[in-house]
Amino acid sequence: MTTEGVSPSRAAAAIWIIAAAIILLFGGCLFFGSVDIPAGAVIDILTGGDGGKRSWEVIVVGARLPMACTALISGAALAVAGLLMQTTFDNPLAGPSILGVSTGSSLGVAVVMLALGGSVGTIGHYFSVLLGAMAGAMAVLVVLLLFSRFIHSSVMLLIVGIMVGYLASSAVSLLNFFSTQEGVHSFVIWGLGSFSGVNLERLPVFAAVTLAVLLLSFLMVKPLDALLLGERYAANLGVDIRATRNRLLLLSGLLTAAVTAFCGPIGFIGLIVPHVARMAVNTSRHIYLLPATAMTGSAIALFCSLISVMPGSWGVIPVNAITPIIGVPVILYIILKRK
Repeated sequence: MTTEGVSPSRAAAAIWIIAAAIILLFGGCLFFGSVDIPAGAVIDILTGGDGGKRSWEVIVVGARLPMACTALISGAALAVAGLLMQTTFDNPLAGPSILGVSTGSSLGVAVVMLALGGSVGTIGHYFSVLLGAMAGAMAVLVVLLLFSRFIHSSVMLLIVGIMVGYLASSAVSLLNFFSTQEGVHSFVIWGLGSFSGVNLERLPVFAAVTLAVLLLSFLMVKPLDALLLGERYAANLGVDIRATRNRLLLLSGLLTAAVTAFCGPIGFIGLIVPHVARMAVNTSRHIYLLPATAMTGSAIALFCSLISVMPGSWGVIPVNAITPIIGVPVILYIILKRK
C-alpha cells in the first residue's frame, strides 16, 4: 500500500457518488419489502401523515426504518473495523472475523442459548444474548491484548487471533453437540445474520455505541498513515507502535463486537469493503480512505438488506447468504492482482 498518487478531486467525486448511492439504497429499503406498500403511503407515513392502514405504519416505522438504519451503521462499523485490521497487520486479507472477535461473540451467544437455555424470543432473553455476545467478543479481545504485550510481530499476533478463533469455534461445536434441538435451531437462526433484530427502542443504544467508536477511529488517521510507511519509519516519526496497535485492536474489536451482538456475525463486509473503497478513491491515505470505507460499507450493507427482502412473500434471505456472492469475486480479484 502507498500514500502516493492521491487526487483530492477524484476522492471527493467518489465520496459524493457513494453518498448518492447510500441515499438511493436507503430509500429503496424504505419503499420495498416483503409487503407491497404504495410509495405514496410510505411518503405519507414518513412525513407524519395518514398512510391509510395501521399495519403499513407499523411495517414502515417499526420494521423498515430501523432495519435500514441498522444496516447503514453496521456496514460502516464492519468496514472501518476491517480497514483498521488490514492497516495494522499490513495484510489485505485481514478482517473482523480473522482475529476471532466474531467467533468470540458467537461463543458468548452459544453459552447463553445452548448452555443456559436462552433464546431471542423475549426482551429479557434478548438482552442476555446481547450481553453474551459482547462478553465473548471482549474476552477474545482481552486475550489478544495480553498476547500483544509479549508478541511484537503483527503477523504472529494475527496467527494468535486465528488460533483463538479456532478454539472458540471448537467450544461452539461442543455446545451444539450437547444442546437440545430447539437451542441449536435458535443459535443457527442467530448465526445467519440479520439487520432486522434492532427495533426502534434498541436503535438509539446501538447507534450511540457504534458511532462513538467510529468517531474514535477517525481520530487515528495520522498513526494509520504512519503505519503504511512501515513500523520502523513510523517509530522514527514518534509513533508508539505497541500502543497504537493496541488502540487499533481495541477499536476494531469494539466495532465488531457491537455489530455482532446486535445483528449476529455478518461476514465479508469488513474484508472486502476497504479494497472497494481504495479502488474508488485511488489512495491509501486514511483522511480520504476512512470516510470512503465507512460510506461504502453502509452502501453495501444497505444493498444486501434490500436484496434480502426482494423475494417478498417467500420470506427474508439471510444476510450471510448474500455477502459471499459479493465478497468472493472481490477476494479472488485481489489474489489475482497480487499474484
